[in-house]
Amino acid sequence: MSAVDADVLVVGGGPSGVAAAIELRRQGRRVILLDREPALGGATRHCAHSPFGMLEFGRVYFGAAYGRKLTREAEKAGVDIRTGHSVVELGEGSVLVTAGPGVEKLTAERILVTTGAREKPRSARLLSGDRPIGVVTTGTLQSYLAFHGLLPFRRPLIVGSELVSLSAVLTCLSHGARPVAMIEPRAHALARAPLTWFPSLMGIPFHRGAEIVDILGRTRVEAVTIRRAEKLETLDCDGVLLTGQFTPESALFLQSALGIDPGTAGPAVDQQGRSLDPRTFAAGNVLRAVETGGWAYREGRAIGRAIAEDFGRDPEDGVPVPVTFDAPIKLVVPNILRRATSAPAFRQFQLRVLRRVRGRLSLELDGREVWQARGLWMPERRILVPIPPDAPQAQNVHFRFREED
Repeated sequence: MSAVDADVLVVGGGPSGVAAAIELRRQGRRVILLDREPALGGATRHCAHSPFGMLEFGRVYFGAAYGRKLTREAEKAGVDIRTGHSVVELGEGSVLVTAGPGVEKLTAERILVTTGAREKPRSARLLSGDRPIGVVTTGTLQSYLAFHGLLPFRRPLIVGSELVSLSAVLTCLSHGARPVAMIEPRAHALARAPLTWFPSLMGIPFHRGAEIVDILGRTRVEAVTIRRAEKLETLDCDGVLLTGQFTPESALFLQSALGIDPGTAGPAVDQQGRSLDPRTFAAGNVLRAVETGGWAYREGRAIGRAIAEDFGRDPEDGVPVPVTFDAPIKLVVPNILRRATSAPAFRQFQLRVLRRVRGRLSLELDGREVWQARGLWMPERRILVPIPPDAPQAQNVHFRFREED
């Protein structure tokens, strides 16, 4: 009998976790997939919109159907699926799980964490005002509708302008709610045009450079005071829909000896997806917030392949070298590199900037510039930089930024 419960424990049943589990099964590994929800699919389960699955499965699915497709594929691959199992502690080669029967400890040769990301709630945004009913995030709204058939408002104010914000508009309109406005604190939208034209085309005012000053209402939201162009304005509404500002669901790492990376707010990982503990891997939006379901699926599959190739190697091989960067760069993934002989799961660095900025971005290995580009860089938009083949051998890996007018 094996001393471990599985070759690989996968924590999280969203697109990245399912993709990794399927790939690991294809490579002949014993896999247990744990998810705290009653069904697989992650956040896609309550997304009443498309498109999902175009590149993974060659057709377009709505969110709930995509979640069911992930389940079918995992079952077909022979993955040991355990829903309703919540991992509460991450150890060295083990996890502590709570489920219906109680608490149990599961062990494995490798652990992969794919717990995804979540939108920041009101408390994390430090919004002042009354505490009435009707202030929710996009994910909460979609789960109310998908699982309970409840619409918490009819005339909400939408806060944010990321891609998920447009999903929020569509969700409202398709369920009989009519947003009174959309506001964005920055002077520009975060999603790309022409997608940002959608609210205006639907007759919904879109105010850039506007922020909430006060939320009014005793039992439920009655109005919101916003500041726009240095002037205060009160909008009558019956709800506030907070969108975007995602943060990785990285509590397992934060509570463990591994900790989190201050830039990404997720675990530090190398080009194979390995964390500071070489036996523990991570993939998907727990690494940084936030990418699409399709991106997470492809990333999970690549890291699943890297985990399969990792068996038989010395897990202590390779001292991690941090990837450093200048402001206004916000984060880099992977954020550490190790010497490795196998093909990397990440072939590109993924960068984000904190603010809209024009300048010269460059990559240096041991003080030698190996890549550079000039441009206008936008916040919350993916910047991809190829990882040079000799980067894992460098002792100093640094992204330099020089701001230009």
